[in-house]
Amino acid sequence: MKKQFIPSIILNDKKAVKSFFDKTVISENPVELAVSYNDANCDAIIVFDQSTDDKSHEDSLDILKEICSKTDVPVIGAGNVKRMEDVKKLLYAGCKMAALNFSKAENAEILEEVSKKFGKDKIVISYADTAESRKIVADNAAAINELASLMIFMPESAAVDGLNSNAGFAEKLVSNPVVPEEGVKDIPHIVYLDNPESDLSNLKGGALAVLFSDQVCAITGSALSANAQNINDLRKFAIEAGIDVQTFEAKYKWEDFKLDSNGMVPVVVQDYRTDQVLMVAYMNEEAYNATLRTGKMTYFSRSRNELWEKGDTSGHFQYVKSLTADCDLDTILAKVKQIGAACHTGSYSCFFNEIAKKDYTEKNPQKVLDSVYNVIADRKVNPREGSYTNYLFDKGLDKILKKCGEEATEITIAAKNANGNEIVYEMADYLYHMMVLMVEKGVSWEDVTDELARR
Repeated sequence: MKKQFIPSIILNDKKAVKSFFDKTVISENPVELAVSYNDANCDAIIVFDQSTDDKSHEDSLDILKEICSKTDVPVIGAGNVKRMEDVKKLLYAGCKMAALNFSKAENAEILEEVSKKFGKDKIVISYADTAESRKIVADNAAAINELASLMIFMPESAAVDGLNSNAGFAEKLVSNPVVPEEGVKDIPHIVYLDNPESDLSNLKGGALAVLFSDQVCAITGSALSANAQNINDLRKFAIEAGIDVQTFEAKYKWEDFKLDSNGMVPVVVQDYRTDQVLMVAYMNEEAYNATLRTGKMTYFSRSRNELWEKGDTSGHFQYVKSLTADCDLDTILAKVKQIGAACHTGSYSCFFNEIAKKDYTEKNPQKVLDSVYNVIADRKVNPREGSYTNYLFDKGLDKILKKCGEEATEITIAAKNANGNEIVYEMADYLYHMMVLMVEKGVSWEDVTDELARR
């Protein structure tokens, strides 16, 4: 079981607070905080909603949706789940999984319903190290094993007090380890370490010992979140300690590549969402291994004769999504999440000096849809006289919905006709009107494709 590092965010009144018991605000903007965790190379993010009424819960769901859209790692939604509708809202907001709190007996009653509705791979069970919570878990162990795929375990504060004493915590784990409930020990457990005052040395000296447990797949909690910007250091330290942590597993060793005369391999870098080519650089063995270890693109600068982590000085990091070798194993294609601009000129891509171009019709479906969408969005902001798009916007939502309904009907009729061109025409009509609706309601193609990808 690969071990992971999963920071958490506790939402309270639309802000991120220090811990469950300390409402000190650590971020006025939880979305930015989540993005910083994402960019620090975390493996996932858990978001706990501490809202107390329907209005604040809806606010939290809006924040969750934005977190899911702006991060690339799985997001687990937790807190304020009382019925199947709450699970649905978390998943519809974009969460990879939703957590049922088994400190509340009533949540056990909806486990079967939500698991069969959404799938066991979407369901997490959280429980505390208390007699009441353990009993609920023990009484429902058979159902949990069948209907859930992951658990979040929250030891009592006393169990992690030693976090402030490296030797004390590690020693305590050896003699009296943090043990999940017996009946569910075969389900992977994320252990929540609630100590926001913990520093990096505390984590290295003690808390990582939790990951040696066979039942534990990850650590989370305020102790990790307080040190989230050092996750790469924690991961490296854990590897050196013999912990099998989540990293990029390369199918090719450096010696498998055909190197150029300088002992390097060229790397072509693409935006993982759009496939736009961003830049070309070179790797030596050290850069290759650093990229795999950290998840950040690292190169060797031939002009400076030194290792170069992209973004180290500019903040324009490149986070690895995939590395692929060509047929001759002498070039690497890297798909990345680009922060800021890839080019030193400030351009997003280094490839902007057009040499020659022939007029052609764009055939990339996503580019075509994006282009039409952008024109429609521009019409809403910058109206043009006589524009049919502006006519629809001026008439309002009801008119747009009416047209979408009419065009959907036209597709149905066209599908019954023998002429294949007719259905293509009607589908294009419908997509146009659908995009007008998308702009009107503030929905982007990225929102839609992200949701399709999650499915």
